[in-house]
Amino acid sequence: MTSTARQTRAQLVLTGFYAFCLKMKKECSKNPAPNIPHICSKQCLGPLTFHPQAVGHKIHLSEDCQCADRSENTFYGGLVFSNRPVRIFEKIRVKILKRTTQWKGAIRVGFTNVPPSKRSLPLPCMAMPNLTDTEGHWALPVHESCCWEGTVLEFWVSTKGYLYVRPDNSRKKKLPMKVDLQQPHWAMIDVYGQTTSIFLQGSEKKELLLTRRSCPVPDPLIRPPSFNPDHKSPATTSDAVSDLNKKNPADYNCVVCMIEEANITLPCGHRCLCPHCSTRILKEFGSCPLCRTMINTPIFIDS
Repeated sequence: MTSTARQTRAQLVLTGFYAFCLKMKKECSKNPAPNIPHICSKQCLGPLTFHPQAVGHKIHLSEDCQCADRSENTFYGGLVFSNRPVRIFEKIRVKILKRTTQWKGAIRVGFTNVPPSKRSLPLPCMAMPNLTDTEGHWALPVHESCCWEGTVLEFWVSTKGYLYVRPDNSRKKKLPMKVDLQQPHWAMIDVYGQTTSIFLQGSEKKELLLTRRSCPVPDPLIRPPSFNPDHKSPATTSDAVSDLNKKNPADYNCVVCMIEEANITLPCGHRCLCPHCSTRILKEFGSCPLCRTMINTPIFIDS
């Protein structure tokens, strides 16, 4: 294939892909409340984790984004949000894994109408007052005496919009302000002060005849190859963009960044994405950028 033909094909692929992106954005704008994926049954609320991108600059996520650890050398920078909107009376359960005595104050919990995906980084240092002084944020501090290691906190919003928190099935506390329930609301947690590590145990919602619970996190769509100590890690996004001298065969370049090797083969048979771009494309669109086939099964990185 000549250089001109390769450039023409790349332009056609990108043009079609960007048109597809615009179409998807228009469809999403018609329904601003995002769907909650992976509903197993009527008893299932869907997976609940911390949002993987909207995290404080001192936070490290692990355990499939269910564990949040904050650096102990500071008391702030520990904001995390739920990966999806939560329902009225859906009780979020958070376990305190670790604390320190060198700071004052403890974890803060609450809700926000601002989608985590629309937040710019770095996030504000604290939930209170940095976020609670702005529209669409409500938070409640939990007293240090209720935040010992092993304590499980529950917090939720009532049908009238009141925020409640209850540590280890003790007396619940009510926040004297109302959450706006006319819009979707995400859980908001500040791993603050003495609290340095928490684990998101999931959620439950008691109804008349049954109790609905969040389900275990499903396997990721992208599964990496087995660990090989001799295998070199792929370049980061910044390295890939700045390394203009890097050359791969044109027929095997990722159709999105056009730089990294396309070593992701989708179930439809197209080998057209690099690992970095595939994560973003599958999360935002869930389909092949060439043939638009929806991706519902795990994919693998070719060796």
